[in-house]
Amino acid sequence: MPSDNKIETSVNETPTVPAPKAADKILDVARDLFYREGIRAIGVDEIVKRAGVTKPSLYRSFPSKDELAASYLRKYDLEFWERFDEAVDAHPGNPRAQIIAFLTRVGKRTQKRDYRGCGMTNAAVEYPEHGHPARIVSENNKQELRRRLRAMAAAMGATDADTLGDGLLLLIEGAYISGQLFGLGGPAASVARNADLLIEASLKK
Repeated sequence: MPSDNKIETSVNETPTVPAPKAADKILDVARDLFYREGIRAIGVDEIVKRAGVTKPSLYRSFPSKDELAASYLRKYDLEFWERFDEAVDAHPGNPRAQIIAFLTRVGKRTQKRDYRGCGMTNAAVEYPEHGHPARIVSENNKQELRRRLRAMAAAMGATDADTLGDGLLLLIEGAYISGQLFGLGGPAASVARNADLLIEASLKK
């Protein structure tokens, strides 16, 4: 006799997969549209239409479009650090190799046709007001990246770790922008090589 707390399914029955929550659908659609088209260019009506939900359901999950934009960037932030940490974890104890591994992947992404740079950088350009929720998420991401790069430069034994860290940050931001401008074959493809040259020139002899 089957247990009362065990769910029996027919051999021919396909287990049902729960439908994504409205908030998840909205955020997924917003992420795609915001990244490809820009946050200011996309209205709430377009998002709810693509997500197949109602406007009230959007506002139940996100009090405003500004908060939706900030939520998109928080998710983007998590994905960014996952990629960064993957490069770090692949080369334990070797900050130079960690940075080059991360930037090699950045360089490859810039060569894709649908590349639109860094969502954080783009949002900071779109929202110059420092108190805007989207701007705050972007600034926090960039400040943390700067802190990490400076710390990694120090761990490498750079003569001026802060200057090297900032130089690497400038290379990264340049790759994000030039990748959109030049596309395939553009200078962003060589960002890792340029970073390695900068590191080599900055190390104590």
